[in-house]
Amino acid sequence: MMTQGDLSLKGGRTLHFYDHFHGAGGLGRTDLLAVFWQHGTPNIGAPPAPLFAAAERLGLRLVGHDRPGYGGSSPLPGRDIASAAADVAGLADALGIARFAVMGHSGGGPHALACAALLPERVVGTISVAGLAPFGAPGLDWYAGMYPGGAAELRAAQAGREALATRLATDLFDPEMFTPADHAALSGDWAWLHSVVGPAAAAGPGPMIDDDLAYVAAWGFDPAQITCPVLLLHGGQDRIVPSSHSRWLAGQCASAELRLRPDDGHLSVLHGAETALEWLSA
Repeated sequence: MMTQGDLSLKGGRTLHFYDHFHGAGGLGRTDLLAVFWQHGTPNIGAPPAPLFAAAERLGLRLVGHDRPGYGGSSPLPGRDIASAAADVAGLADALGIARFAVMGHSGGGPHALACAALLPERVVGTISVAGLAPFGAPGLDWYAGMYPGGAAELRAAQAGREALATRLATDLFDPEMFTPADHAALSGDWAWLHSVVGPAAAAGPGPMIDDDLAYVAAWGFDPAQITCPVLLLHGGQDRIVPSSHSRWLAGQCASAELRLRPDDGHLSVLHGAETALEWLSA
């Protein structure tokens, strides 16, 4: 069962959230480990329907929210990656959830890591799937291996909001950003992605600009702060976020386990998400 709602935050912001649970008692149950989903760019925050069956089998509750500016959530001007932690903590408080796990894909990966770093007493485990490393990470060639259009977009973000807005206004979809395995996933088991990309893109580029600016700015935390178990899942053929990013993160987080799927790209790596949930449950 999926429910949706709006949470009023301090300062007058609204956070639109999604809650998928199962079994008798629904929202009142405390025996289900809640996993807070952190969505990619540009997506809305509904948790992935392809993972619902696995979540029910494993006794997990999937919770998500629209990042500020997306879907039904109010914008948060100047937000950084670290700001996700306060929003997740506020949502967890409202739902009566004391301790929880976090999982993010693509641009959601850094936001999941932010929760782990900044909420150490509440986050019991974290999964980052195809996630970025911090911009300017020492020893990492951040742009190496990115498809040209993606690198150009993020370089425009380095130049500021106006330059990025100009770039996005003239940018065309490049199917070469995805591998053949990605295209197969997008037309198969993970066609669900269309349902979260479409509404996000239709609302305009504002929240995507906010995301990109946050990716190339200081994150507001150090991944080395993370003490809970972390699983880094990445496709070896990823053209959007090269696997070198997760390799770098694995070297910074003492509690991290790196799982590379050599034949997967940025989307097909999600075929490993069910086993990642099994890791989290265990």
